[in-house]
Amino acid sequence: MSRGDSRRETERCGLRLRPAMAALPRWIAGAACIRAASGSALAVRVPRIADMDDNDIGLRVLSGAEIAPYLDDVARLRMSVFRAWPYLYDGDMDYEREYLATYSRSPESVFVLAAAGGAVVGASTGIPLAHETAEFQAPFQARGVDPGRVFYCGESVLLPEWRGRGIGHAFFDRRESHAHALGRFDWTAFCAVERDADDPRRPVQHRGNEAFWRGRGYQRQPGMTVALDWDELDVGATSHALTVWLRPMGVGAGS
Repeated sequence: MSRGDSRRETERCGLRLRPAMAALPRWIAGAACIRAASGSALAVRVPRIADMDDNDIGLRVLSGAEIAPYLDDVARLRMSVFRAWPYLYDGDMDYEREYLATYSRSPESVFVLAAAGGAVVGASTGIPLAHETAEFQAPFQARGVDPGRVFYCGESVLLPEWRGRGIGHAFFDRRESHAHALGRFDWTAFCAVERDADDPRRPVQHRGNEAFWRGRGYQRQPGMTVALDWDELDVGATSHALTVWLRPMGVGAGS
């Protein structure tokens, strides 16, 4: 979810135009501010996609230096989507930029962007674990798993109104294919936050993703945890445990 100590700042809709728009790839045609399903303004100024109508959705896979123009867009999507259960994340742009800087420094990182109605509505990230920070590598090393043989899937964030359309599978497919193309990994992995089953903040209608992850060949690894701090809604800075899920390369779709 996040790295290091977080800092708080009021979330707000980004209205500044990014400089040098002419330098962006040709599939960018403008900017928009999406409104979240809750009705509150989603704090993200997203690029628009040329030649796409409101009923289409498309995916764009970017790697290495190609991701730089979209770091703030992914940051704002993360801040919006992760405000919900189970993360309850009260994020700020400074913290997000520090977190995403790891991806921008890696020449083998990947962003998968989902676009609909001319705007980016979701994003998924991945990176070789050896390019991640020490706190992410630590549980793998403790278990005897070489970080150099693991491709780490960071997050998948998708606006609520676009869920249930198979985009989650597509996010995993693209990241796993990217890892396979790099040609040196034995495992793909991600981390999922742990919450108490009886936490009173858990929405009654909440459905976990465990069955989805297992269906793709991932297995939860008890005892392999990453401890991360982030600002939690109505709580402040809080330490959280995220459990590692592992999948051998060559298992399931996208391998």
